[in-house]
Amino acid sequence: MLKNIKTSDVANLPSCFGNFKVQAFKQGYKEHLVIMKEPLGDTPIVRVHSECLTGDALGSLKCDCGDQLAFALRTIEKEGGMVIYLRQEGRNIGLLNKINAYALQDKGFDTVAANHQLGFAADERTYEMVQYILAHYGIKKIRLLTNNPKKISALEGIKIIERLPIVIDPNEHNENYLRVKKEQMGHLL
Repeated sequence: MLKNIKTSDVANLPSCFGNFKVQAFKQGYKEHLVIMKEPLGDTPIVRVHSECLTGDALGSLKCDCGDQLAFALRTIEKEGGMVIYLRQEGRNIGLLNKINAYALQDKGFDTVAANHQLGFAADERTYEMVQYILAHYGIKKIRLLTNNPKKISALEGIKIIERLPIVIDPNEHNENYLRVKKEQMGHLL
């Protein structure tokens, strides 16, 4: 069980996607964010989203992260639920290593091979914080908004009633990336 987690107050967050509530959870040096729209209900829609500065903030076309986040926020705005925004940049290898992986991708490596070349697994993320956050809100069952089967199996103790797919149109810059996610990482695309 995670210890010494600090929790912020709940604040309003009006955004271009709608009006949300936000709450931060500090785990060591990482600060995670919950973006929620009430009512949460008995079985809320939940998107577990790992930080992607290049996709989420800069609109990178190399990945589908920013599009997935926007899809999730639009869905949450309409139906209620939450986005759990985990500070796990670059599948948890950090921004510096992610940019080095991007440079390797520019030389022809795919996203998995680039991570391996840098000495990392294809995906270094963990999801204990999600379990902690859901327990904080008393949530025991969810409708999970994901294409990643690892997230489904990683949420021990949480009953996933339904998996809701995220459908994003590929572009010329991320077609190979999405193919690798499907063929090598088992994503349900």
